[in-house]
Amino acid sequence: MDTRRSVLPSLSDTGFAVIAALLWLLFYNQRFWTQTAAAMGFSGFSPWLFYAALALLLLFIHALLLMLMPGRAAMRLCASLLFVFAALCAYFTDTFGTAFDREMIRNVVETDHAEAADLVSGAMLARLLLMGVVPAVLLWFVPLEPRNWRNALRQKLLFLGTGATACIIMVLCSSASFAVFLREHKPLRSLLSPAAAIAGSIGYLQSTSLQTIRRTDPGGQAWRVAPAGATSRAVGTAGAARRPLLLVMVVGETARAANFGLNGYPRPTTPQLAVRDDLVYFPDTQSCGTSTAVSVPCMFSHLDRARFSHEQNQRYLNLLDMLQGAGVQVQWLDNNSGCKGVCERITNETTADACAPAHCRDEVLTRRLAELLPAIVQDSLIVLHQNGSHGPAYFERYAPEDEHFRSACRSARLDQCSDQEVVNAYDNTLRYTDRQLAALIDLLQSESGRVDSALLYVSDHGESLGENGIYLHGMPYRFAPPAQKQVPMLLWLSADYSKRSGVDPACLKQQAAAGSSSHDNLFHTTMGLLGVRNEVYAEGLDLTSRCRSHHSALLANADWPARLPGPAHAQ
Repeated sequence: MDTRRSVLPSLSDTGFAVIAALLWLLFYNQRFWTQTAAAMGFSGFSPWLFYAALALLLLFIHALLLMLMPGRAAMRLCASLLFVFAALCAYFTDTFGTAFDREMIRNVVETDHAEAADLVSGAMLARLLLMGVVPAVLLWFVPLEPRNWRNALRQKLLFLGTGATACIIMVLCSSASFAVFLREHKPLRSLLSPAAAIAGSIGYLQSTSLQTIRRTDPGGQAWRVAPAGATSRAVGTAGAARRPLLLVMVVGETARAANFGLNGYPRPTTPQLAVRDDLVYFPDTQSCGTSTAVSVPCMFSHLDRARFSHEQNQRYLNLLDMLQGAGVQVQWLDNNSGCKGVCERITNETTADACAPAHCRDEVLTRRLAELLPAIVQDSLIVLHQNGSHGPAYFERYAPEDEHFRSACRSARLDQCSDQEVVNAYDNTLRYTDRQLAALIDLLQSESGRVDSALLYVSDHGESLGENGIYLHGMPYRFAPPAQKQVPMLLWLSADYSKRSGVDPACLKQQAAAGSSSHDNLFHTTMGLLGVRNEVYAEGLDLTSRCRSHHSALLANADWPARLPGPAHAQ
């Protein structure tokens, strides 16, 4: 029995659970209710009946979370944890418009210390203390009525029966409004605190249950190709050394196409790339996801966006595995929060320790590539994973000399800066990325006498900069704004690579300007650029195929075997 003395009236278990749930709904879901009101409106009697039914349903669901606990200590502990959880979720939802679905929980779990530190602020800690820790402690002093196990069971059954019946009746009375709410406004459910984060966490745990499954190679045996018109200098003949082919793939971070100068943005965010006439820019490119945790694995999967899921992806080897098995030397250099499992089976290194606790600026990748270039003696793919424009601390992503747009927001609390200050800080990150990409191309050109090289840049996802009160990224894909899904992508080919591969840059520019592209093209375009083919390679998705000499021949010589054994069929 609970015998603690208190000036407060004693509560039944049901009363305790209902009051806790009521507090969550009233004080921890401001954005959920305002967004729901904006979506559903208030005109007439029916919407008010809908709001009453919705409130009753959510009250029942949240209270049920506590009523299902096996004892009072467990119920208090669960309520304490949920108050802390709800306070954190409410802060990020109210401040950044964060929606806590399964993929957002994946982002939270897979983020690193530097990214997490960017999000910590005095306002967040104050909200956590006042709305999380304080009520979590105080509820342990709320007295509960004496009861035995029979009374406890009777209370729970009564609550379950009457609560479920009342919810069913109310929902049926406003079924038309609920149909619209559930069908047309699904993202609103991801704003609900703390239920959305709980559901997202359960979904995330379920999606990780297959991580130990054996991975199979969907591509089978790989083979190498080269254009029939390639010169002996490029391709190699008996007794003559063939120059290695190098593709540098730059995986950008949080760069949105709308603010990219090459995409027609009026501000000069890409001045150094804009003066190069040897670049191919793809102006209409869609990402596979709205977060790194989704986009990066999807970018390197043979599965297109429509078929991709973490559960399916865990069954297969990825692009990097297949290229390595086909004889390409593959390496991943990371200046972000990790490769999200993509580089686990290849050579990889990170800059995490070099600039801890913060991230290094992306120039560290350029310096490291310069160190690696002299050692390249075989066909290679080097992936550079940038920190790019990762928010909310945009001002930390670029060097002082790249602060071209002033005044820039110098706070991680984007809601405390003006819209223009946020855009200025973000645009400065793109200007810094522009300088790094130009430096990478110059570096590759300096090695043109020794390697035939190409550079492919594409961002993993875009970013919201306060439009409609939404910041950052990670919204459910179907409902995310275009700013989070439209990304910049560009390709640079050295003159010798163009000759060697038979790819016509002028043709590529025409194709890029006239068509659309997406992360779905990345797998096949990368294989095409490196002259690798297997059973899952699709020529129609290779962005270079229509501008490549189609008189291809399999090479059967010591330098470049016609067929190579693919990677182990299962791993």
